[in-house]
Amino acid sequence: MADWKIKRQVLRAASVCMVLFGILAVYVIYLSTWEADDLAHNPLNMRSAAARSDIVRGSILSADGKVLAQTEADGKRVYPFGDVMAAVTGYNGEQIGSAGIEGHANPALLGITGDMSRLGPLAQLLQSDRGNDVKLTIDSRAQQAAFSGLGGRRGAVVVLDASTGAVLAMVSSPAYDPNDIEANWKNLSQQEASPLLNRAVQGLYPPGSTIKPMIADAALTDGATSEAEIFDCDGVLDVGGGHTIRESHGEVHGRVNLRQAVTESCNVTFGTLGMRLGDSKLQKAFERFGFAKEIGEEILMTKSHFPEFGKLSAGDQAQTAIGQSALLVTPMHMALLADAFAHGGTIMKPYLVQEIVTPGGTVLQETRPSVWLKATTPQMAATIDSYMEDVVTKGTGTAAKVSGVRVTGKTGTAENAAGRDHAWFIGSAELPARKIVFAVLVENAGGGGTEAAPIARQIIQSLM
Repeated sequence: MADWKIKRQVLRAASVCMVLFGILAVYVIYLSTWEADDLAHNPLNMRSAAARSDIVRGSILSADGKVLAQTEADGKRVYPFGDVMAAVTGYNGEQIGSAGIEGHANPALLGITGDMSRLGPLAQLLQSDRGNDVKLTIDSRAQQAAFSGLGGRRGAVVVLDASTGAVLAMVSSPAYDPNDIEANWKNLSQQEASPLLNRAVQGLYPPGSTIKPMIADAALTDGATSEAEIFDCDGVLDVGGGHTIRESHGEVHGRVNLRQAVTESCNVTFGTLGMRLGDSKLQKAFERFGFAKEIGEEILMTKSHFPEFGKLSAGDQAQTAIGQSALLVTPMHMALLADAFAHGGTIMKPYLVQEIVTPGGTVLQETRPSVWLKATTPQMAATIDSYMEDVVTKGTGTAAKVSGVRVTGKTGTAENAAGRDHAWFIGSAELPARKIVFAVLVENAGGGGTEAAPIARQIIQSLM
């Protein structure tokens, strides 16, 4: 009897061990399949960190061949452009991990391919003693011009190739110097100005009047107005409940059609259109232009913040249509909005990594341009694009004019509850070699036409 009890207990113990072993096996399979990519590319992966001591980390290069990050003979990682390229390169440190391209392209820079990253310690037998180089789409001239244009003020600039989505410049200010970030980490992380924040893709701001081209598109598309309709602007719009919307600086635009309303940035016109469109059509327009979408891969863009569609008052609808209310967007997304009108209604997917190249010069990976979404029709895009050209030739954006270049744009002066207005300018420019789109934001700077548009002009000139 006693022997049977002992055998039964042993059998139970063995059964429990078998179940636990089965659970462990399933978990290991789960980690090595479904979670493999995320774990392999996680900048906190200690396997990659351990490999750094034996591998010379590859270089990061700009599209025009400038070295943005490289490893010196003593093993030190250096960044020749310092804070100018910080929003692009990010940083790489033993104690603080990686960010930016240093984080996203960490396996490539260590010479670890997707297949090798899953092999664990065996991968070290297959890799070389030097990582791969990562060539970006960044144009050092545009990046430097954007950084200099901000002049240390808080803000962000994004410049894209309109036909491919290649990121030519991505600047955030104030920035940090990745050459000594580890030593200054505590100070940087505590600064009120948030230099570690990449404002270009992570900063959220009310877009102000730069959203009006999209509202014009929505109103024409959904039949809320026509190009022939005349709006009577006396400087004040009654939105009900004892509330009004006023024109900037007390302006009165008089009788204007939609083209003129975009050119003069007429709040009365666009507040009226916002109320006509209502919640559902406003929401549909933001979705159509991708404001509810993420980009992913090397561009980790913060999601837009929307007002609570379905519960908006007439006043909130009007405020949303002039880029205020609870609406918050990133500078990157405003550059994508500009691309919709400059590129025939199609928005190209933005990308930073152009090529991954082995030490021997073999191209392992090359990014091919791809469509992110089709936001509007080519005919509608051409109409709105012509409105935006008028903004620069005879409206609020004349400070962006460049002789011999067709420039389009839309200014924005976004009210900010925490201080002075934010200055915006978005648009496009047809250069001899390519067409570009851009978004410029200067925090707490005032008027977009006087503060942001001149920066766009500097960028255009740098690429000529």
